[in-house]
Amino acid sequence: MKKIYYLSTCSTCSRIIKELGLTPDNITMQDIKTEAMTAEQVEQMKDMAGSYEALFSRRSMKYKAWNLGDKTLTEEDYKNYILEEYTFLKRPVIILDDQIFVGNSKKVVEAAKAAL
Repeated sequence: MKKIYYLSTCSTCSRIIKELGLTPDNITMQDIKTEAMTAEQVEQMKDMAGSYEALFSRRSMKYKAWNLGDKTLTEEDYKNYILEEYTFLKRPVIILDDQIFVGNSKKVVEAAKAAL
């Protein structure tokens, strides 16, 4: 399976998609704003990434707005926040068969490029 979870309004996601040469012809593309993630999809990402925390974005504007930095979050909390609010997913998430690439760090993007 080749799939990317991204946000079409995110310039960083757009840049990475262009840099990797991803198109609907060569990868399944899911805009998480217009097509909500299912619990099964988030569970699959967690299984591949190792934890819900690895998928969770602390850069989300709602992280500060909801005062989540002041709370001790559990794995269940991370899961529920990601399912409740798409902006809590660290983006993009690229799945290439049995590999997962989470986020937009240079290292992650280079690893995804090498895997393609």
